[in-house]
Amino acid sequence: MGASLEGKRVLVTGASQGIGREIALRLSIEGAWVAVNYLRNHDYAEKIVETITQRGGRSLLVQADVAQNDQVEKMVATIVDEWQGVDILINNAGITRDNLLIRMTEEDWDNVLDTNLKGAFLCSKAVLRHMIKSRWGRILNMSSIVALTGNAGQANYTAAKAGLIGFTRSLSLEVASRNITVNAIAP
Repeated sequence: MGASLEGKRVLVTGASQGIGREIALRLSIEGAWVAVNYLRNHDYAEKIVETITQRGGRSLLVQADVAQNDQVEKMVATIVDEWQGVDILINNAGITRDNLLIRMTEEDWDNVLDTNLKGAFLCSKAVLRHMIKSRWGRILNMSSIVALTGNAGQANYTAAKAGLIGFTRSLSLEVASRNITVNAIAP
């Protein structure tokens, strides 16, 4: 990794398993303080926090549904109260509800867009106040290659991940002058 992450306060959403779990563990190895967000997998998330602290790192367990503004605000307030700020946000939380469009329910459409796209909006907005005040921040949005290629049976997921790329481009232009970068990766 390039710049030192020592003491950087990081929020990783959807960090109880998969890519989010690995990001949280890796950032802690690099010296970052990691807030591990989860929605339902308390035991998995708690094990990640335990692993980080056993290795001598700093970690915080924060439960929140990223699609609910009140929960996001409370989560960020908890981190700020504990660590006095947030330096880096990894918008990783995401769900799938795959089905052919003709069979997809409106609820499945809404749930995927709410978690995968609206969640990034809410979390970014909540941490930006602190990043702007400190004139430094990093936001990384986890998109997907399907945002660029499409995928049968994933119209909702593809739309959310493509929207995340557009969101990233626009937000990066809004905050660049404040030494805040916003990027997306598409695994």
